[in-house]
Amino acid sequence: MTMTAQEALVAYERARHRLPSPGLAKTSRMARDLSELADLFDVFLLDAFGVLNIGETAIEGTPERVAALQAAGKRVMVVSNAAGFPHDTLMQKYTRLGYSFAPEDVVTSRAALVSALRTASPRAWGLMASRAAGIGELDAFDVTWLAEDRAAYDAVEGFLLIGAAEWTEERHALLEASLRDNPRPVWVGNPDIVAPREIGFTQEPGHFAHRLADATGIAPEFFGKPFTNIYDLAFARLGPVDPARVLMVGDSLHTDILGAQAAGVRSALIAGYGFFGGEDAQAAIATCGICPDFVLQRP
Repeated sequence: MTMTAQEALVAYERARHRLPSPGLAKTSRMARDLSELADLFDVFLLDAFGVLNIGETAIEGTPERVAALQAAGKRVMVVSNAAGFPHDTLMQKYTRLGYSFAPEDVVTSRAALVSALRTASPRAWGLMASRAAGIGELDAFDVTWLAEDRAAYDAVEGFLLIGAAEWTEERHALLEASLRDNPRPVWVGNPDIVAPREIGFTQEPGHFAHRLADATGIAPEFFGKPFTNIYDLAFARLGPVDPARVLMVGDSLHTDILGAQAAGVRSALIAGYGFFGGEDAQAAIATCGICPDFVLQRP
């Protein structure tokens, strides 16, 4: 099922009480693209969907823009809620799209989740994920794919929500019923409610996590933007850096911009592609009260 941008905004606003608080209201500076901001920042943190690509297609001109920033000595990192795919798969995708990133410069919500799993007590987890994407880093943990067998839901000690491509209403009903009967931890490896694709906005794990929270009262634990755990991971890889010289670039107010504000770095909203492609970004900023430092028409 796909959603419109307006429906997605309503869904994010409905979940605001579970998200970080926004920074102080201010005005945004307008710019054409990232080249106009190159002298202001040393580090560029780029969202993937809506900034680097739409679905399986690179945004025109963006591979060249990223390469120019890298050639100018800027540190360019991907900071993405792309939890559904193993790291190696993502690296192959970005190469195929024309980008050149070092493996350590791709930081995902999946990596934030895996980092937490490594330090947590061992637990048998039920997994919302796409079998087609493969298990990857999660092979190190006790995970069971969730499908149509209620017994599998009841047998595990917690749930990992990382990919919704193969999730169905039937499976969601089984998960909700199992949690009602026996509340257990729900860890969400992708807080996105939607993601922009070629066909519109697809429902992501965050959508189902908030539904679960509303229906069962369970408080999910989120890994990824807008929560600071993914930024903690990015800054650990960056080493010492002046936060004032770091820019987060994304297409979503409620994940990228809100997350940047929570992490204490500057933010730029891409208004012409992704979430707000063809929409009125300024009206959404006014309505939501989440104001980026910059608004760019394109990456």
